[in-house]
Amino acid sequence: MKRLGDLEAAVMNVLWESDAPQSVHELRDLLSDRDLAYTTVLTVVTHLHEKGWVHRTKLSRAYIYAPVQTRAEATSQALRDILDTSGDSAAVLMHFAKTATARELDALRAHLPEAER
Repeated sequence: MKRLGDLEAAVMNVLWESDAPQSVHELRDLLSDRDLAYTTVLTVVTHLHEKGWVHRTKLSRAYIYAPVQTRAEATSQALRDILDTSGDSAAVLMHFAKTATARELDALRAHLPEAER
């Protein structure tokens, strides 16, 4: 997936925090602190759709938008992309693991199959 700009990230944050798909009008209202034009929000969600970040469903005459992945899945994909392009993914992963909190290490231990620990 392609990286997100500032406004794209703000829209994605709204969508990830929403319980249901959102229309452009709803997104504009939820981003009211930014005083955005309808057409600006429409352009942003159209770009997000083209980049594969959101899917859209036609509802009456408008589209509603929802994330393709959860925030955790998207973040995981970004980490995977970094590891894949690092040149030495094992070294990067080991350096990253050294910064893990006790809670994060516990989560890894709990979720990795016994044979992989």
